[in-house]
Amino acid sequence: MTLDDDLGGFEARIGYTFTRRELLRRALTHKSYSHEAKTDDVRHNETFEFLGDSVLGFIVGDLLFRQFPDLDEGALSKMKAYLVSATSLAGKARHYGMGDVILLGIGEEKTGGRKKDSLLANLFEAMIAAIYLDGGIEPVRRVIEQSFASDLKAIDEDDLLFHDYKTALQEVAQGRGWPLPEYRVIDEVGPDHDKTFIVEVKFGSKSARGEGTSKKEAQQQAARHALRDAK
Repeated sequence: MTLDDDLGGFEARIGYTFTRRELLRRALTHKSYSHEAKTDDVRHNETFEFLGDSVLGFIVGDLLFRQFPDLDEGALSKMKAYLVSATSLAGKARHYGMGDVILLGIGEEKTGGRKKDSLLANLFEAMIAAIYLDGGIEPVRRVIEQSFASDLKAIDEDDLLFHDYKTALQEVAQGRGWPLPEYRVIDEVGPDHDKTFIVEVKFGSKSARGEGTSKKEAQQQAARHALRDAK
């Protein structure tokens, strides 16, 4: 199977076909690969990350503004920060199998670069830039809306602690004189590029579970469920 075959499958997963596939190749080229290349025309994706971060922030901000027109700036900023966090973007990159198609240098490959949250989050931003440069604002908006649909649907505007349930749970435990919550991973489900973690938290005499595409996200969801039980 050639790289173009892999990219064709990737395009199908994200729901967008590039007119200029060289933009996608650059978005998927890590600087470690570019530095090791024997030709000078292999360019890496760092400036694409910069542009993608701006495009992503604008569109996610617009989606939140339209969905929650009565919320203040602080609440919207908290929501946006959570949605475009490195953990969140890395999870979306894994969902699309981006770790399988990135071009890495030998050293980065050996240190597990395909699974690093920071690298995958940057990769997602670079992909957003490539779609924007190739097709403009409407196609990239559709991809972003598709990527964040479940996240936006899950947001509870009356629960603005949604982005940091762990801190909220810790504060409740301290207020009641209980030991701090303890978290442990009890299961991992799915392939490496689309893994789901199941975490259990012990809180006082109770326990709760949560799931997520990263351990941190699963811990947050477990804390969220524990908070609801504690009310």
